[in-house]
Amino acid sequence: MSPALYVLLSVFLGLAGGVAVGGGVIALYIVLDMIPRLAQVTRSYDKVHWYEGAMISGSFLGTVADFWNWNIPGPWIGTGFVGLLNGVFVGMLAAALTEILNVLPILAKRLHMQQLLFGLLLAMVFGKVAGSFFDWFVYRH
Repeated sequence: MSPALYVLLSVFLGLAGGVAVGGGVIALYIVLDMIPRLAQVTRSYDKVHWYEGAMISGSFLGTVADFWNWNIPGPWIGTGFVGLLNGVFVGMLAAALTEILNVLPILAKRLHMQQLLFGLLLAMVFGKVAGSFFDWFVYRH
């Protein structure tokens, strides 16, 4: 295969994969009604366009930073702040998914744990936090 054809095929496959994954993520956000629900919870309906722009900009910047291995030096508190923002985003996504699918009540009913639903929720939260700490402090070093 000639180098020019190889580059063209790589660019085409990269763009096609990016469009497919991006379309899937946007479809998930639409199905979960994340942005309208966020506007409803925060009572800021007039800021919906800001939420959409922030989500698109964050996705774009995250992709570019991942591709080019951006490394921003700074104090550890900056890393903690970025980690907190990432955690808020993942938490909101997980909360939207569980709210739409009613995962926790169905899981509690199937496991006969209706009385222990709060404990099940806390176990999930603490498990996520413990896993994140393990990843940050043990696995990455």
